[in-house]
Amino acid sequence: MSFLSRIMVLKSQAHFSAGVYNRFGGPSPAGLAIEGSRKKKSGQAKSRVGLLILGFMGIYVIIGGRLVEYAMKDQEVVSSILPPDRLMASRPDILDRNGEVLATDIRTVSLFAEPNKIVDADEAVEKLATVLPELDVRDTYKKLSVKTSHFAWLRRQLTPKQQSQILALGIPGIGFRPEKRRFYPGGSTAAHILGYVNIDNRGVAGMEKYIDDQGLADLASVGMTSDQPLEPVRLSIDLRVQNIVRDAVVNAVNNFQSKGAGAAVIDVHTGEVLAMASAPDFDPNDPQEGAKEGWLNRMTNGTFEMGSTFKTFSLAMALDTGKVKMTDTFDASKSIYIGGFTIHDFHGQRRWLTVPEIFQYSSNIGTARVIDIVGIDAQKDYLTKFGLLTKMQTELPEVKMPSQPRVWKKINSITISFGHGVSTTALQTGVAAAALVNGGKLIEPTFLPRTRDQADEIATQVIKKTTSDEIRYLLDFNGYKGSGRVARVPGFAVGSKTGTADKVVNGRYSATLNFNSFIAAFPINDPRYAVITFCDEPKTGEKQYGGTISAGTAGPIAREIISRAAPILGIEPKFGEGGSALLVSY
Repeated sequence: MSFLSRIMVLKSQAHFSAGVYNRFGGPSPAGLAIEGSRKKKSGQAKSRVGLLILGFMGIYVIIGGRLVEYAMKDQEVVSSILPPDRLMASRPDILDRNGEVLATDIRTVSLFAEPNKIVDADEAVEKLATVLPELDVRDTYKKLSVKTSHFAWLRRQLTPKQQSQILALGIPGIGFRPEKRRFYPGGSTAAHILGYVNIDNRGVAGMEKYIDDQGLADLASVGMTSDQPLEPVRLSIDLRVQNIVRDAVVNAVNNFQSKGAGAAVIDVHTGEVLAMASAPDFDPNDPQEGAKEGWLNRMTNGTFEMGSTFKTFSLAMALDTGKVKMTDTFDASKSIYIGGFTIHDFHGQRRWLTVPEIFQYSSNIGTARVIDIVGIDAQKDYLTKFGLLTKMQTELPEVKMPSQPRVWKKINSITISFGHGVSTTALQTGVAAAALVNGGKLIEPTFLPRTRDQADEIATQVIKKTTSDEIRYLLDFNGYKGSGRVARVPGFAVGSKTGTADKVVNGRYSATLNFNSFIAAFPINDPRYAVITFCDEPKTGEKQYGGTISAGTAGPIAREIISRAAPILGIEPKFGEGGSALLVSY
């Protein structure tokens, strides 16, 4: 039985026990009903019984008063201190899919004082500062000077060396209480997936908070946890791939001087997230250090306009309705003027384009023509089915709701078709892309292990399989001849699409700041994994691929991830001439 299943059983037992005590704990009312057959009592007997009752009541009042007096006298001034058994309560280890430890508990001690036993507060503070140089001297002196206090924390979670040095000081009234501290061997490697815990070892974010929300926190609140090891929680994460993904996004922030970057690798048939990273990040061993920027999980808790990656979804819905065929052509010879806006192409061909060419040249004009045939209502329905207009459902607590126009007008429909006007999270965009290449099934992402059979039970068919085949062809075509060439890895057939979106600054689209995204799948002839990457506000990029646009920033992130992770994931390289087998056979 898994740890999460055991939590549910323990919670049920706790509720049952509470019901038993409520039912049988009190005395039976029938036992208090006494009927005497004789009602007449002598006056003398009544007086004696009354005197005895008064005497006993007086004794009990005196004893009760003394007990209250002692209780008030010994009451600790710090009411938030947990008892030792609660301080030592275990959290389950968190493992990756291969059994590598991602988070575990280690034993530690915390320093406390009994101020009523401190002989010289000044001397005690002076000595402690020699071991703990960052000690708040004024606050510590204030705590030690309250002679009516019987307990005060001075420092939580000391190292063994600090404990030994403080013991050697020989300060009366100073002691240690055992605790457990959460330790993350990989440091920042999987920070936004794992989250972190607070000083009391309670989950605050990420999968740590998810575990608490499944019942661990409730059990702790009623004292049903212990210091005994708990069964580990295994995640879908592959630590080897996670290291690669985190390296790639951190390198992007540094090399491209960007505000942020992120990436994820998803199993297209199970919805399992094998790796996900967002930079800047933080070290869960010391989360406060990265509080300014690192806490934000840009992959799930930040929404962005995803740019031309949305053209993949627009063409998918057009093909799926049957209103558009791969062989159809559309006029992209001149700009479109609508509602005071001009729709033009970044790489304008100024001619009629086929559907594959619209995708290859990332034509805004061609995509606008296509979506006009689909219609606004169908467009909204498809984007909803793709999961791009609703809040993503997964285990991580940090998930942001996408945004969309309150009223969809024709201009909104057109701009949304090429990725402006709807903001989504990067991870849900990657999940939707996985549905386009896996045969048309949308599978909610998970950070826990899931089999293919389990995924099929919850999958939703969002496009026809034939449409999925056509989208794989377009991704492969673009990866071979279009902007996706940047992520073409020799031996691994990678299909992809770039997306460069102007950032909105003070209500207007900036001409200099971009949010760049990139979706990819490999091997594209029989996809097993989808990759989503982004680079936010880069100041530089690979010049041969366009510098600060997606091909020069988000694309190279995907290339690095696929080239390093594909062999680890068991994808055998296949070398040959030209494009993939899919392009040749289509």
